[in-house]
Order: sequence, then C-alpha cells, then structure tokens
Amino acid sequence: MAHILLIDFGSTFTKLTAVCTTKQDVIGSASHFTTVDTDIRIGYHNALDELTKRLGFKPSFDEVIACSSAAGGLKMAAIGLIEELTVEAAKRVCLGAGAKVDLVYSHHLNKSEVREIVEHKTDIILLAGGADGGNSECVLFNARLLGQMGVKIPIIYAGNKSCIDEIEEIFTEFSIDGYFAENVMPKINQLNIHSARERIRLLFLEKIIEAKGIKMIESEIDKVILPTPEAVLQAATLLAKGYGVEQGIGEIVMVDIGGATTDMYSISHPTRRGDVVLHGLEEPFAKRTVEGDLGMRYSAKGILKSLSKEEIHSIKQSSGIDIEAEINYLSNHVDALPQSEHQEVVDTILAQLCTYKAMSRHAGKMEEVYTPLGKVYNQTGKDLSMIETVIGTGGVVINSKNPTEILAHATNIHHHPFELRPEKPRYYLDKDYLMSAMGLLSQKEPILALQIMKKHLLPLN
Repeated sequence: MAHILLIDFGSTFTKLTAVCTTKQDVIGSASHFTTVDTDIRIGYHNALDELTKRLGFKPSFDEVIACSSAAGGLKMAAIGLIEELTVEAAKRVCLGAGAKVDLVYSHHLNKSEVREIVEHKTDIILLAGGADGGNSECVLFNARLLGQMGVKIPIIYAGNKSCIDEIEEIFTEFSIDGYFAENVMPKINQLNIHSARERIRLLFLEKIIEAKGIKMIESEIDKVILPTPEAVLQAATLLAKGYGVEQGIGEIVMVDIGGATTDMYSISHPTRRGDVVLHGLEEPFAKRTVEGDLGMRYSAKGILKSLSKEEIHSIKQSSGIDIEAEINYLSNHVDALPQSEHQEVVDTILAQLCTYKAMSRHAGKMEEVYTPLGKVYNQTGKDLSMIETVIGTGGVVINSKNPTEILAHATNIHHHPFELRPEKPRYYLDKDYLMSAMGLLSQKEPILALQIMKKHLLPLN
C-alpha cells in the first residue's frame, strides 16, 4: 500500500492531503496556520498531528511532495518593449509559472523604476523585448541599467534572440545573476511560454524557496516542486483535457478567491466565432490571471478602491451594509473569520465583488465598430461565453452556505453584453480543497489525480 502526502505551504494555511494509491483516493486532510515567519516546520508538524488524529493512526508516507505560496509567494517583475505585445507576453509567462506580478514595465526603464523593483523585494525579473530580429536597443538599455544600478535579483532574459550575445556580455560585465530562455514573443502576436516558464520553475526550486525560509523543511520531505498557483493551473488543465484513456470534463473556468488575491483560470481554446476580427496577443489554452488588489482580507481595500460611489450606495440600499466600514475593519483584522450571519453576508458580498471584477479583467471583450462596409466586431482576449463549467475554490467559496451566489458573478449577471463571460454554466465546488494537491499528484500519478478530482468535485446545480 503506497501513501503519498501532498502539502501546500500557503500564505495563510499549510494544507495536507494524504492519498492512498491502493484505495485510489484521498484518505485524509488537515491544515494549520503557516508559520514561515518563525519556522515553517511548526505549522507543518501541527497540521501533521491533526491529520494523525483524523486518520486514527500515525501514517507512514512513501513520498512527501509540496508546493508553496508562503512568504508572499513568487513575486516577479515583467519588463518588455510594447505594452500590448512583449510586455503582455512577459506578464502572461510569469502568471502561468505561478507568480504574482505586481510590477510591469514597458519601453526604457528609469532609475526610479529599478529602485521600485528592488524595494518591492521582487524574487525574479523577466526581461523581454522585441520579436526575433526586431528591436534590440531597448532591451540592451534596460539590461545595462539594471546592471549599473547593482541589481542582485535573478534576471531571466527571454527577448529578441538576435542580441543574446550582447546581453550575456552585460550580465558578465556587471556580475548579474542572469539566465536565458527562448523569446516569449518570437513573432508579432505569437506567444511562446514554455521555455521561460520552465526556467522560472527551476529558478524557484534552486533559489527562491531558500530565500523564503522554506528550504529548512526539505530535510523532512522529499521536495518542494512547484509554486502553488502553477500546481493549481496544472490540475485545472489535467481536469479539462484528460489524460490518456481517462477523459477530462471539457473546457472550464475556475475561480480561486483568497485573502490576498483572486486568481482566475480558463482552460479553453481561445476563439470560436467566425464573425469577429481578433486583435492583440494570441491567447493560451491554459490561462491564469491574478488580481493582487482583490482579496478577502489582505487586499480588501483594493476591492473598495475598485468600487464607484454608485456601487457603494447600491450595496447599502440592497443589503443595508456599509461596505466601506466593513472593509476597513477586515483589512485591519486579517485573521477574522465570520462569527455571525451579518459577517457571513459581508464575506459573500466581498466574494461576489472579487469574482465579478476579476472575471471582467480575465475574459475577452467585444466591440462594435462601424465601417464603410457596415458593422463589424473586434475581439480582444479570450471568448469564454460557451464555457459550460465554472468551478469554485478558496476558503470563502468552500465555506459559503450558498457558493452559487458567489460563482454566478463570473457570468454576465450585471448585463455587460460585450464582456465575453460564461453565459449558462454549471457550477461545481472544490469542496475538499484538492486542486493544488492534485496538481502535485499529477506529476507522479496523472490518471489517479484526474480520477480523484472528478470524484470529489461537488455539483451545485
């Protein structure tokens, strides 16, 4: 009998999931507050003790693997040339690799921007710019400025391949901790994510987990292998596509609402309609966006900033809740959990806002344009209108008495017809918080991970 322990060292909780490969299922789970600020092993041992209590015996594991978003997760800065092209390509690569991208720059950097990157405690810089054979002056300027200002942050160069030799010389001249990957946009509007994503993952394993105090746990487990959001993305992709003879469930959207961010995932082909003109960078099959200003606690004030006076007034009129006062309280009490019906309603409203606004940024847009030949439609981004499955995960969704009320805000519930949101989806709940664990398990046992996800997803309607 083989037992595998899957660990997610999250920013708030350390979550354990035990799987028995003989029984082909999860046999237990437990969690505890993450203690990375003191000693990450404390929270892990407490969660392990809780798991032992729930199982009724002290388990022995054949393999222990983990993912992590502790200590702020993987924080990256994306630098490119044109905002809509190489900058967007670099940003998507970072997000697909499981990073949080708070800093995004286009064209020539200035000194204050470089200082901002350093002061933000950025873990990795992704430096891009220019299609292959295209502009090289800008990316060489940016690489040299980063070197001149003594930046010690690891830098991955994934830009115009025509100036790799000059970039390597700059890295050597200024003793930059530099690495190379294929161009994230080798041709105009063509996205190339795999090489840079793999370089980010390797750098995360080699350096970042040590810098975040996670390395000390490796003596007690086999290894940390992924950033948590990438584990979730891999699980979602497996669930949608299937593996070998085990079928997936088809194209999906997933909503993951946390205390600090709201992550949106769409695993779907980018276009369907034949009567539109596409603009902008091509969309990936597996897409992740993360909204660092939309979260239930740490980023609650970001929700407030996103609201208009009209929206604040509307919430007050419909629910009697002073959302501004509630957000100010929760942002100062980030460990507060709902203890009353009123507090549950507040959390539901915040989760609905996170879902609606995050999907507005994630989904594609349609625009009517009148030409001498008549009306045409321009599309930017991903058309999700025909997606039939929306999955909810994250504490507020899982613990909600009516998660459908939250997930429905991924659709066009407020009637903005040109946002290409899911129209009439079915809703499912990751009730056992398994997505990150199954992303880990998929590295070893993809069919088993897929079967467990299909078995444990809870249909809501």
